[in-house]
Amino acid sequence: MSFWNARAAQWVKRQFSQSPFEPTRRVWPTGVRLAVMVVLFVLVTGFAAGMRGVAGDNPVLSLLFGAAAVVIALTVYAAAVRFLEQRPASDLDTTEAGSGLRIGIPVGLGLFVATFALIALFGGYSTKGGVSVGGAVTLFGMMAGVAVVEELLFRGTVFRLVENLAGTRGALAISGLLFGAIHLVNPGATVWGSLAIAIEAGLMLGAAYAATRTLWLPIGLHFAWNFAQSGIFGITASGNEDMPGGLVHGVLSGPDVISGGGFGPDASIFAILVCAVPTVVFLSMAKRRGRLYTRRQLQSARTPAFS
Repeated sequence: MSFWNARAAQWVKRQFSQSPFEPTRRVWPTGVRLAVMVVLFVLVTGFAAGMRGVAGDNPVLSLLFGAAAVVIALTVYAAAVRFLEQRPASDLDTTEAGSGLRIGIPVGLGLFVATFALIALFGGYSTKGGVSVGGAVTLFGMMAGVAVVEELLFRGTVFRLVENLAGTRGALAISGLLFGAIHLVNPGATVWGSLAIAIEAGLMLGAAYAATRTLWLPIGLHFAWNFAQSGIFGITASGNEDMPGGLVHGVLSGPDVISGGGFGPDASIFAILVCAVPTVVFLSMAKRRGRLYTRRQLQSARTPAFS
C-alpha cells in the first residue's frame, strides 16, 4: 500500500511541476481542448456536488470532502493541461499559491464586508437565532470546493481558451455571461441575479486572472466572498436557499435592489458597485502589464504561454 501511495504522490507532484518537458504528442486544437476540458469539469462538478450531498450538514465530512474536491479538481486540471497542451499548468504554479491566496482572501472578505455594510446601513440585514460554529465549518469546506472547481472551469478553462479565439475582451464577456448563466439553475435564481453575478463576479474574477495569469488570486477572491456571505453572515448565496446555516442566521429585508432579495446580496446594486472598483483596478493592471491580448496577437504568438 505504501508503494502505491508513494507512486500516486509522485504522479500528483509531477502534474504540478513547472519544469519544461519534451512534447510526446501534438497539441490539440483550441476548440477541442475547450470541449474536452468543459466535459471533464462538468464531471468533476457533479462528483463534488455528490460529495457535498453525502456530507450534508456534517462539519467533519464537509471539510474532508471539500479538501478532496479541491485536490481532485486541481489535479485533473493540471493533468489535462499537460496532456492536451503538452506544457505545465503555469497558472497553477504552486510557488505562487501563497501570495495569490494571501491577497485574494483578505480582498474578497473586504469586498463582501463593504457590500454587507452598505446593505445593513440601509436597513436590509438583521439576525435571528444563535451562533452555529458547526454551520460555519460545514460551509468552509463546501465553499472551498465550490471556489476551486468553478475557477478552474470558468477562468482556467473557458476564459483562457476562449481568449485564444476571441481575445481578452471577448473572453471576459463570454466567460462572465456563462458564469452568470450557470447560477440560473439555483433554486431561488432570478435573471437579474444571474446578470448581476456576471457583471460583479464574472468580470472581476476574469480581470483578476488577466492581470496575474494565475488562478490562485481568483480562487482566493471567490472563496472569501462566498464564505463571508454564507459561512459568517448566514445569508442566502446566489439563490441557494437549501444550504446549511452559517455562523449566524442572517435575514434580508427591504427593496430587492438594496438587499438582493431571495437571491442574496449577489443581486444587490451595492455588490455591483463595490466589485466594479477591483475590476477596474485589475483591468488597468492587465493593460499596464501588456496582458490584454487581441485574437491576432494570440494567433501570431503561437507560444506555450498563450496556449
